Amino acid sequence: VFWQVLRADPSAMFGLGIVLLLLLVATIGPTFSPFDPNAQDLARRLEVPSLVHWCGTDDLGRDIFSRIVHGSRITLGIIVMVAVIAAPLGLILGAVSGFLGSWFDVVIMRVTDVFLAFPRLILALA
Repeated sequence: VFWQVLRADPSAMFGLGIVLLLLLVATIGPTFSPFDPNAQDLARRLEVPSLVHWCGTDDLGRDIFSRIVHGSRITLGIIVMVAVIAAPLGLILGAVSGFLGSWFDVVIMRVTDVFLAFPRLILALA
């Protein structure tokens, strides 16, 4: 049932495709990145994309494709940490807030309102 509902929504399928692509790049991507992501080569700085450097190089001569591939592993690690920490923390705070009520509930709701007042993109960048 879940898969049928997911397949019916094009936006959900697009999001699933992005997540699967990120997982694929993080797992097998380092085998395709021939350069060290932190190695500097000032003689090759700011090169345009070519057969050697698929996405070009940055101002320090580092291969951008290699940096993207290795950065995807860090991104996945952060995603897992946020999911593992945020879900139980929210569950515990919500349960305690609902059980105790009174001033604790008011404080938790005001903190929640502050987080909901900011656009999601700004919080994601922070």
